[in-house]
Amino acid sequence: MYSEIAKNKRNSTFLVLLFLAVTVVIGWVFARALNQPIILYGAAFVSIFYTWISYYNSDKMVLAVSGAKQVAKKDAPELYRTVENLSIAAGLPMPRVFMIDDTAPNAFATGRDPEHAVVCVTTGLLDKLDKAELEGVIAHELAHVTNYDIRLMSLVAVLVSVIALLSDFFLRWGFWFGGGSDDSDRGSSNSNAILMLVAIVLALVAPIIGVIIQLAVSRKREYLADASGALLTRYPEGLAKALKKISSDKEPLEAANKATANMYIINPLRANAKGKTGKGFAAGLFSTHPSTEDRVKRLMEMETKA
Repeated sequence: MYSEIAKNKRNSTFLVLLFLAVTVVIGWVFARALNQPIILYGAAFVSIFYTWISYYNSDKMVLAVSGAKQVAKKDAPELYRTVENLSIAAGLPMPRVFMIDDTAPNAFATGRDPEHAVVCVTTGLLDKLDKAELEGVIAHELAHVTNYDIRLMSLVAVLVSVIALLSDFFLRWGFWFGGGSDDSDRGSSNSNAILMLVAIVLALVAPIIGVIIQLAVSRKREYLADASGALLTRYPEGLAKALKKISSDKEPLEAANKATANMYIINPLRANAKGKTGKGFAAGLFSTHPSTEDRVKRLMEMETKA
């Protein structure tokens, strides 16, 4: 279990550093092509300001959009007791507990830090999972809180926003700003043409690259939450069984949408209109979550080694 956690932390750190490097390179190329370094600073300022506002209000927005209601211990004693016990075991403050009135089983955690954490489950999760499975799911969500995944993904969101704004600005206004410098500053015309061509290509593909890396970070954090949650309960099989149950459930989660789907333990929008789950390299590349089969396999390997 510990080796799996360490591995996923290393992978996540590598992806975030890669993301930072990609963002800096893209900004540098655009600024050099236009000889307007101010666009890099402007895009970064707007993105950070927007993400700062979202960071402090995202939990309220997500809960409101999902139609979640806060519950007290008397409303759902088993759920409340499970969250309470696992929070004590994890050394966390007791998070607020919310519930979505929906028969589809699922759950998510939100909140910028352990002091402002929220654990939210659907009524379907309580109806369809047994005690060990419920503990596995709650432990997974508390692991997101312990690992500061909301904070990490906020940082990644800043980088995605910077890349998107830089690309949009370059494609919309680049040629207007590109002529504002002296020939001596721009260098030879051939070098400028090559740099401008590279910048145009980057402007077209950079937002896609940003999203791909963002989703890769998200998948690594799901693996990490699985491993950390299994370490907390000392029973990886409970979470593995829960993942299989949630993934195989055919009832749609009405409260889910594209903006919140990545927060759930299993992507509630994973099926297409025909009810089939997308497979293949491209589907995996643009998926918010690892495949359930791979997650279950890793958890069962942990169970065997435990």
